[in-house]
Amino acid sequence: MDPAPPPPPHSPDVPGTVTAQVAAARSAAQQVVPEQISPDDDSTPPEPAPAPNSPRSRTPAFRWRWRSVQRLPVTLMLASLLAGLGIVQLSFQLGLMTYRSVTWTQETRATQSRVKGLEEDVQVLQDAQRSANDPNYLEQLARCQGFVGANETVVVAPNAPATPSDNCDVRRLP
Repeated sequence: MDPAPPPPPHSPDVPGTVTAQVAAARSAAQQVVPEQISPDDDSTPPEPAPAPNSPRSRTPAFRWRWRSVQRLPVTLMLASLLAGLGIVQLSFQLGLMTYRSVTWTQETRATQSRVKGLEEDVQVLQDAQRSANDPNYLEQLARCQGFVGANETVVVAPNAPATPSDNCDVRRLP
């Protein structure tokens, strides 16, 4: 004959399991009979035994865990507040970074155009310095100002410009 199979682990018949302990506590609670109190008895009635799930039978660890669960909404609100502040700070930092990037790009372009203009001015000044001792350049400048050579004859045209400098290309010196 085959021996009976062992009961499942969550069966109330297996001693030491949580289900067996709960079943034993329930049967003990059902067996408690309230004492009869006589009407002429002036004493206070005895306190009934606490039920297995009553607040009195809870352990301090359970109370601490319950309090932490009760604090959970406050913790979630604080976490949400901190996350919101982080988002605001991140948005501000991104906006500031964008503003700086745009501003620096504009300033860089303006500075580069100014540098280009100054480089052109330097080139003009270097050309003027090189040609300052050139006799052909000096003669051209003198003619622009209206001077005539010693062996030359002056001929005035009826539609000639009023000032002699209108005949020459003006070169701007910085």
